[in-house]
Parts: sequence; structure tokens; C-alpha cells
Amino acid sequence: MDKTVFKNILQFLIILIFNSFLAQEGPKKVVKATIINDTISKKDTIAAPKESLDAVVDYKADDIRRDVPKKMIYLNKNAQVKYQDMQIDADYISIDEERNLIFARGKLDSLGKVFELAQVNQAGKKYEVESFNYNTKTREAIAYNARTEESEGLIVADKTKKYNDSVFVMRHAEFTTDSYYIDKKDTRPDYHLLASYIKMQKGKESSTLIVGPAQMYIEDVPTPLILPFAILPFSSKRAAGILIPSFGEREDVGFFLNGIGYYQPIGEHFDLKILADIYTKGSWTVRPEMNYLKKYRYSGNFSADIGSTVRGIKGLDNYSKTGTYRIAWRHTQDTKANPFLTFSASVDMTSTAFYNNTVNNAFIMDQSVLRTQQNSTLSLTKRFLKLPATITSTASYSQNFAEKTASLRLPQMNVAINQFYLFKSKTGVRSGLLENITVNTGLNLTNSVNTSDGEMFTDAMWDKLQTGLKNNIALGTNTTFAKFFTFSLGATIDNALTTKTLTKYYDPIQNIEVDQFNNKIAGYSIFSTTASVQTQLYGQANFKKGSTIQAIRHMMTPSIGFTYSPDFGGEQFGYFKNFYNANGALTPYSIFDRGVVGTPTTGMVGALNYNIGNNIEMKVRSKNDSTGVKKMKIFESLNVSGNYNFAAKSHPWSIISVNGQSSFFDNKLSVNTSLTIEPYKILFAPGSDSGIRTEDFGSFSVQGFNVQLSYPLSNELFGEKKDYAKTYSQKGEIRNENYFFDDDNYAHFDQAWTLNVNANYQYSRNLSRTATKMASIGLDGSLKLTPYWNINGSTHYDMVTKELAYTRIGFSRDQRSFTINFNWVPFGQYKVYDFFIGIKANILSDALKYKDRSFTQPNAPF
Repeated sequence: MDKTVFKNILQFLIILIFNSFLAQEGPKKVVKATIINDTISKKDTIAAPKESLDAVVDYKADDIRRDVPKKMIYLNKNAQVKYQDMQIDADYISIDEERNLIFARGKLDSLGKVFELAQVNQAGKKYEVESFNYNTKTREAIAYNARTEESEGLIVADKTKKYNDSVFVMRHAEFTTDSYYIDKKDTRPDYHLLASYIKMQKGKESSTLIVGPAQMYIEDVPTPLILPFAILPFSSKRAAGILIPSFGEREDVGFFLNGIGYYQPIGEHFDLKILADIYTKGSWTVRPEMNYLKKYRYSGNFSADIGSTVRGIKGLDNYSKTGTYRIAWRHTQDTKANPFLTFSASVDMTSTAFYNNTVNNAFIMDQSVLRTQQNSTLSLTKRFLKLPATITSTASYSQNFAEKTASLRLPQMNVAINQFYLFKSKTGVRSGLLENITVNTGLNLTNSVNTSDGEMFTDAMWDKLQTGLKNNIALGTNTTFAKFFTFSLGATIDNALTTKTLTKYYDPIQNIEVDQFNNKIAGYSIFSTTASVQTQLYGQANFKKGSTIQAIRHMMTPSIGFTYSPDFGGEQFGYFKNFYNANGALTPYSIFDRGVVGTPTTGMVGALNYNIGNNIEMKVRSKNDSTGVKKMKIFESLNVSGNYNFAAKSHPWSIISVNGQSSFFDNKLSVNTSLTIEPYKILFAPGSDSGIRTEDFGSFSVQGFNVQLSYPLSNELFGEKKDYAKTYSQKGEIRNENYFFDDDNYAHFDQAWTLNVNANYQYSRNLSRTATKMASIGLDGSLKLTPYWNINGSTHYDMVTKELAYTRIGFSRDQRSFTINFNWVPFGQYKVYDFFIGIKANILSDALKYKDRSFTQPNAPF
């Protein structure tokens, strides 16, 4: 019996020693399975089966226990497992060798909840999970409450299943780009998208999230912004995505979604956006836009706007339905592409009623709806390396919405010869009148037609097409004499040729004056000469020492010239004819009137021209200037001009023009003025509102006056900028807004504001008994309510009608990772409010398209 007991004790000790050896602390290795050839004889061999693991499993922990019968390994506290390209760090890890499973869990609190997540690192990608199951054989995994960072974004999912290294599926997942939340500076994100499921596909260079139905939450508050699906790319390259709209209400067309659409890159050099605006009262528009770019060559975009605007209720008198269209093209050539040949395009073609019936609210916010005219231009410029000439070809199209007319110039070509000197200098330094003679010349070819919108590109339009050829030659020279005087001479010669001439006559049957264009080639030549003398005079008035005004300095630039041109209205030239008007009076007209090459001058001109330029400055004492004085501009420029025509049969004195420009308060207040004075007495017949100029000289009357003032105000003008860090000792943060606190715990921050004040007054009489007056004040500014709340707006007040004109008010909130914009137009024809939420993150700029970003902008991705 003793031998049996001793034998059992010995066996028990051997087992304990063996188990202790297996359970000792330190890294353990499961050797990679290999096939071993154990040769027993030349005929029989035994092959060991391949193990399930494809690599070595390294593990360590503060407490390691192994259950041999169950083939389990338990790691507690600071546990770590390394397998292939994956590393797991957790508070608890178990390894099931039989089923090829690894389970990891984060640290638990006293209530059994995970408060410190487990860390999983695979192929350089980090994940944080509450618990994690991994099959080493199939490489599939299931994670609970996993945090997955991808580029600038973070996904937190209740359950995540990994099918392989490139496909992950997540249930009830939150996605956000809030950097504070990602960096764990805050317990909740300022916004997130909550999706029922997310599928993530990982590639070598990029990843993509395919999101099921998702709803946006702001500060954990659900918003009405719901996406049926979304595709979020994580790549430096452009990627397709949904364009998020703004929403709001317009009084005339109802509630709306503005700018909903899709973005699709096309190849390396193109991208396409399809936008749509939808209104509850039936209005709609579709806006395709294509951008293109070739680096160092050219860039541009093509867009269209096709839609229908519905107002009122169908069946009632106020119902209207208007179709609109707009086609736009912008093209810019890089200056490096070809310095000798450049092409540019700026095309805008719209229906006449487009801006008055647009459903694109962007045109309301930027005041495009107030447009009365629109121009389009194509331009091709050719320069030469050795020839001193520049050839410019243009095609232009102009629309006048008020008059419903259009003007087309196609094509128009200008050949400009670079300025050159007529005579060569003998000494190398040009002096005297002859050596300083310069010649400027060029040739201009124009094909032009003015017509109505309905006649565009019809036979009626082509019948009105006029072709003109014009050459201009300008000669000029100058020299200095008596040290202080500059003498200038000049001459201009105009030669013109056109394919249409005008015949005017009175039709007594219709009782109208008829303009009849004839298909006849005709031309004219005219010339004029000028001579002028100019000098500068200085004067200064000094005041007593110690007075506030130290001195006033006046610089005067007088100029006197003489202009001569013959009377080209004589019968010998044939440029002018006469017809009897409706009153039977013989009325002269030019056969080139309403033409494309201009009209010859009529009446001899032998005029003495005068111009007096003035600059007035003042020196005043100033404590803020190191010199003790400061210069103030009273008038930067004050010009008085006019002429006296010796050859005129009546009214030899012209209207006197006065123009002034100045700035005050350190160049902040800008003032521009203009004044026109009639030197002759004006008489009005009884009951007539139109006056007649008499020959009574000396009764100077104001015929026109205009003054414009502009003053930009800001908080910096009313005090020095505070250094809050030095003024207040306490600093705090609420969310991502930084504040400084005084001793009474009141918050302070730099509350910046700007206010641009514009005022305009215009008085116009123009020989009328009753003057026309216009006066308005415009305000345009912004105010920071908090460091991240901003209010901005603009308005105009008509002081004559005492009504507010166009007014816009905007609010914006700059969050950590998104912005909120609200714009409101409360008055006028278009009463509209527009609300928009946009994500800042670059990874969403192509997917959710918070910004209309494309590669034609400076921050291009390639």
C-alpha cells in the first residue's frame, strides 16, 4: 500500500511540475506547422498534418493561465497578442486553440461596463473596441462598440463584422469628422450621421463607405436632413458623391430644396455636377455644370440652367408659368501655355425673363436679379515675336432685358501696331519736337447687328447686319521749353468704310419718320489737330508756430490747348443730307448715323480748351506722429475744364465741368464729386418744362451735381486692439469657443465688426424746369456675436421715396466641423430665406459636397 501511495504522489508531483512549466510567465510561441518526413523504412513514411495557424502567435500578460484539456489560454491585465500583421492590446484576452478563436475585451469598471477600450492594430490601422472576436483561420472578426478612424472621419458602430481585410459591415453606426471627439477632447461629437448600416471597402490607395439610410444629428439633436444612401470616399483623388441642398421658403414659389444633386469626376481633366432646384408650387430647374482643367494649359467650366417658374394658383388670374434658360461658359488660358496666342471666353446667354423668374436663389442673394444688361465675349489674341503688331479677334453678344433687345458683333477684329517713333534719334537721347514724334495706328473690322430677341439668327437679323472697317492714325510729340513748360502737338486721322448707309424721310400716311438702310458701300475721312501748353505752380501758406494748422500747400496744374477740325458737314463731302420732318422743317442727318463706324463731325471746331488741376494738402499738429505733424488731403484732385469755340455761330462757351476727389480720416472716408455748370441763361416758355439756351452769357446755373461718399467702419477705428491674454488672467473654453474672464467672471472676447457706409446724392436738370433728384444710403457689414457666431447683411434706403430697397440679412455659425448658414431677403419682389448646413472635412467635400469644390479652384487635388 505504501508503494502505491508513493507512486501516486510521484505522478502527482510530475504533473504539477509540468503544468507549472507550461503556465510560467513570459512570451510563449506556438510553432508554425510544417510537414515532417520521419523515415521508418524505405517503403513507409508518416507525414504530420498541417496546423491551422499560418504564423507564430506571440502573447504576454501580467497573469497567464493555460487550460490544457480545453486547449485554452487566458491572459489577464496588460494582455497582448501578436499574430501576423495584427496586434491586440486589451485588459483580457482568451485564445481558443481548438476553434482558432481569439477573444479580447477592454477594462471593466465596478459595474461591469467597459470604460477603457481594447486596442487592435492591423497593417498599421488602429481600431478601438469594447470586445473583439477573431478567427485566425478564416480571418473573420466581430467587434462590439468599435471606434474606427478613417482619414479625417470616425465611425462608432454597435456591431462590426469583418469578412476579410478589405470588407467591413457595421450596424447602427455613427459617422463624424469632429476632430475634438476623434481626439477624445469631448465625450460627444458636435454632429454625426447615424446610419442603420455601413459597408466599408478598403483598397490599396483609398477606402469607400457605402452608407444606408442616414440621419444627421447636431449636438445629438435629430435634424430633418435624411439621406436614403451615401457614398463617402476616403482618398486624395476626386470621387463621386451626393450634393447636399439648402432648404427654405420663397413667398412667390413656396418651400424649396435648392442645389440637390450629384457630383461625378470624369477622367483626369473633367468633372460633372448635376444640380436641381425643387419648389412645392411646381417650379423646378435642372443645372448641369462641367468643369475642366489641364495644368499649365487652360481651365474653365460650362453650365446650363433650364427650368420652369410657376406662380399663383392654376385657374386663377394670378397664375403664370414661365420657361427659362441660361447657358454659360468660362474659359481661361494659362499665361505659361502660349504667350503668343491666347484665348478666353466669358459667355452668358439667357432668356429675357430669366432673372425675373429664376428659381436659383443664388441669383437673388448676389443681386443678379437686378440686372438689366448682360454681355458675352469670346476673344483670341495673336502676338508676334518679330512683328510689332497685335491681332485681336472677338465675338460679343449683349442683351438688354428692359428693352428686350440684343446686339451681336461677329466677328470683330482689331490689328494694333505698337507705338513707334517716326524719326530716329541722332544722339541716343530724344529731344525736340521731331525726335519725339510718336505714331499709333491700327485697323478695326466690325460685323454688327442690333435686333430684338425674337429675331436672333433669323433672316431678318442677317438683313440688318452691318460691316465696317475703320483705321485710326494718331501722331503726337512734346518738348520742354523755358524749363517749366511742356508743349505738346497732336493730330488724329480717322478713315472709315461701311456696307450700309442711312436714308431718312417722313411718311405722311403713317405719320412717322422712317429710317431706311441701304446696301451701299460708303466711307469717310476726318482729321483734327491739337496743341497745348502745361505747367505746374506751387504755393504754400504757413501759419503761426504752435497753431493747430501748420501750413496749407496748393499745387496747380493749368493746361491751355487749341483744337481744330474742319466742317465735314458740307455738301462737298457728301456725309450729310437733309429731309423734311413731320413739322415740315428741313432737318440734317448723316448717312452714317446708327452705323458701326461712327459719324463724322459736323461744324468747324476752332476751340480753346482749358483745364485747371488742383491738389490741396494741409499740415496739422499730431501727437500720434513721430514728426509731430500729419498731412491731410483736402482735395487729392479738383479739376475744372471747358472750352471756347471761336468757329461756333452760337453758344461758343461750353458747359463747365468740375470734378473732385478726396479722402479724409486716414484715407477712410472717400468722397467723389462732379458738377456741371451752364454758362448761358435758360428760358422756359409758358407751360413748357423744356428750356432753351439763350445767348445771354453769365447766368451760371447748376445743371448737374453728384456726390458719392464711402466710409468703412470697424471696431479697430474706435480703440486700440486689446491683448486679452494680458488684460485678463483667467481663460476658459466652452466647446471650441475661447473666452477670457474678468474678476467678476464676465466673459470677454474680440467682438470684431465692420460696417461700410455708402451714400449717394444726384441732382440732374439738363435744361428741364423740374430737376431730378436721387439720394440713397447703403449699409453693408458684419458683426461677431460670439467667436463663432456671425451676422452679416446689406441694405439700401432711398431717401427720396423713403423706402428700403434691396435688403439681405445673413447668420452663420462656425462649428468645430461644420457650418450653418441662414440668409434672408425680407423685402422686395423676392422674399426668401435659405438655410444650409455644410461639413468642413475635406474627405466630404467631394462626397457630400458641402462646398462646390472642383479642380478649377486654387486648392485643387491635382
